[in-house]
Amino acid sequence: MIYGYVRVSTDKQTTENQTWEIRKFCQKEGLCVDLWVEETVSATKSLKIRKLGRLIKKLKPGDVLIASELSRIGRNLLEVMSILNYCVNTGATIITIKDNFRLDTGIQSKVLAFAFGLAAEIERNLISQRTKEALAARQAKGFKLGRPFGAKSKKLKLTGKEAMIIELLKKGYSKSAIARRYHVHRETLKNFIDSNLVLGKRDSNCL
Repeated sequence: MIYGYVRVSTDKQTTENQTWEIRKFCQKEGLCVDLWVEETVSATKSLKIRKLGRLIKKLKPGDVLIASELSRIGRNLLEVMSILNYCVNTGATIITIKDNFRLDTGIQSKVLAFAFGLAAEIERNLISQRTKEALAARQAKGFKLGRPFGAKSKKLKLTGKEAMIIELLKKGYSKSAIARRYHVHRETLKNFIDSNLVLGKRDSNCL
């Protein structure tokens, strides 16, 4: 399969120029795009929410991915290197026209892909190390790291289920049964009820 990948950052831009460049290249090389993948999204967005991410996972040995330039694939060098390394290891070919870049299954490309993978791993380690050093520096200055002692997350697992919990209690369901229903510990439910729910109390005059 030959894929033509086209990306613009905003809906104010058009994909016509990129499509024209890919068609012109394919005509010159005697190729034909089997499937076009177009999207409007910033290259800084995670691959998980981009069509490109799903496309890359579909690539098989012998497939070809053509883009007008490397910047269409991504603006983050670490991410671009990871993508290129993954594609070559899969056996797919990546071609970017303006950069005159072709990464295939040849030995030179494999060496280049290894370099990409190594560089990406080194960059990840450097980022991790810089993060640890920054945290250590803050701690040395007296800043406490992590959530303050005793602080609780504003978003709880049972948040949004208050009305249903009250209704179940009114119907006679035990706290243990309700806890099992929402996959939480009974004490978690009890604490949530005590902190968040106003169930009302019986009038002592009616007892």
